[in-house]
Amino acid sequence: MAVAPATSRLPSAKFIDAQTLMNIRSLELRARAVVEGFWSGMHRSPYHGFSVEFTEYRQYTPGDDPRYLDWRVYARSDRYVIKKYEDETNLRCHLLVDQSRSMNYGSRGHTKSAYAATLAATLGYFLHLQGDATGLLTFDDQVRDYLPARHGAGHLRQLLHALERPSAGRTTDLAAPLERITSLIRRRALVALVSDFLTPIDQLERKLVALGACGHEVSLFQVLDPVELNLGLDQPAMFEDLESERTLYLDPAAARAAYMKKLDEHCAALRAMCRKLGISYHLLATDQPLETALFDFLQDRLKRGRQFRPAFRGSNGGGSA
Repeated sequence: MAVAPATSRLPSAKFIDAQTLMNIRSLELRARAVVEGFWSGMHRSPYHGFSVEFTEYRQYTPGDDPRYLDWRVYARSDRYVIKKYEDETNLRCHLLVDQSRSMNYGSRGHTKSAYAATLAATLGYFLHLQGDATGLLTFDDQVRDYLPARHGAGHLRQLLHALERPSAGRTTDLAAPLERITSLIRRRALVALVSDFLTPIDQLERKLVALGACGHEVSLFQVLDPVELNLGLDQPAMFEDLESERTLYLDPAAARAAYMKKLDEHCAALRAMCRKLGISYHLLATDQPLETALFDFLQDRLKRGRQFRPAFRGSNGGGSA
């Protein structure tokens, strides 16, 4: 069975395709294009109103103060909603982004690293527009950049600049960034981990358990190139491991069955671990429109909304981790 990314129910055919998006040099413009495409898709989809429920309102329930009912929303949708309080709407999100050498592979004109950085920039840009605080930690075999969760235009520019900075590292170490973020963040938050996860994951579960024990919510985004998902190469060739620099002669036709079995087992173990720990898991191919990833991210927030309430009062002026 071939590993395949899940498809969103949004009308993705009308979204900007990944290759066209990556041709935009500015990371900020890329993120803006994705967010604007997302809003456009939402207005064409049966989920119109999805974002309003997520960012500003919640369903009216008996006992709520009727003074906070929004009659304009009622007139448009025949639904009773009330405006959320500030401590219900503001979120702290920490983006953990893999910049190891394995992320430098790409068969579609852009690398996994560029796609992952654009995903993180999109989430950061979207959350900034919502008035939420966003932090960043980049890593390879060690932690590279760390920005605490804050809100503000200057902070967003710092975050985007850090995402554009190339990494000098080689191998992937998932344990180090999770240990670091667990020790750094003191307030309940959402942690989004973006990586190809092409590394042994035996230590990953223990670190994620520790993160969850602190009350944090976790989402995993596994980013893989289409060639990695199906070994879709026609001719035998020499292959180089980007992290170990070992070379190997390989006939894709002869190796495809064994390769797909190993990849299926690896991704299945990752999914099973996430299910066990109550963690959101998303598999993304680098030719997939990023609007679908943003939609899935917000779907998770809605599903978990009743269970996750930040234990702090948000502020548009910033703040520390």
